[in-house]
Amino acid sequence: MIVDTTFLIDLMKKDPPAVRRLKEIERDGIKQNIASPTLYELYVGITLSTKPEEEKRKVLDTLTAMNILDLTAESAAKAGKVQGKLIKEGKMIDPEDAMIAGTALHNSEIVLTKNAKHFSRIRDMKIETY
Repeated sequence: MIVDTTFLIDLMKKDPPAVRRLKEIERDGIKQNIASPTLYELYVGITLSTKPEEEKRKVLDTLTAMNILDLTAESAAKAGKVQGKLIKEGKMIDPEDAMIAGTALHNSEIVLTKNAKHFSRIRDMKIETY
């Protein structure tokens, strides 16, 4: 399972549905992954924060149990196809979300997100919300 940026932010805020879902994931022994574009998004947030060191500590603490899936050539190609297809259909998606989707599709992973609206437009995309 790839956990999306929205899920990680909610975990850092101690959002009850996100915390509950994390406990279920851990109980069920589901491997927690993040796509490397999520790391990019989190570091943008750290840099923009008024307390960057505190924010960085929260991010790193949250990521300790998670495996990072790199944006490989194959997943980048899938991301480009996803974004291009959606643009042709007149539907916008953030490049970071397209890259997360490409990583998920390449690795046959489900994406856990609160941002189901964007990801649900992607064919063959498996998403889960909380």
